[in-house]
Amino acid sequence: MDNELQGRPAHIAALRERAEREMQAIGINEAFVSHLVDTFYARVLAHAELGPVFDARLSGRWPEHMDKMKSFWSAVAFRTGAYGGKPVQAHTGVANMTPDLFPKWLALFSATLDDIAPTPEAKAWFMATAERIARSLTLSLFYNPALDDPALKRA
Repeated sequence: MDNELQGRPAHIAALRERAEREMQAIGINEAFVSHLVDTFYARVLAHAELGPVFDARLSGRWPEHMDKMKSFWSAVAFRTGAYGGKPVQAHTGVANMTPDLFPKWLALFSATLDDIAPTPEAKAWFMATAERIARSLTLSLFYNPALDDPALKRA
């Protein structure tokens, strides 16, 4: 057990180093993550449907949210473990949040990456990650197996 515990920090460090090399190879660094978050959320605020939902929830707290999103995306990209938030809880009970907003969020994220991603590989990586996040949040927030499972539905 002690050898396993002693090896864990080295394993985590190796994962982080590998992630940093992989991100660097596709043009992703901390400056890009910050630019992506700033650009994307400026567009979210200007979006006719997403803007009001986000602003109602974050009014007066945008700087904190931006810092949190930069920390989140950095932790995901570089596997730092630095993000300690609870995304499902943070999105639970958001007024006017509906499942149909997630495809709009993804489309806006994709358009933002079209404009600023340093490489096609960077766009592909961020989009695959964003799609997993959107799918996970949609299922967590809106899926009820008792109501939504086709096997349980009666004709």
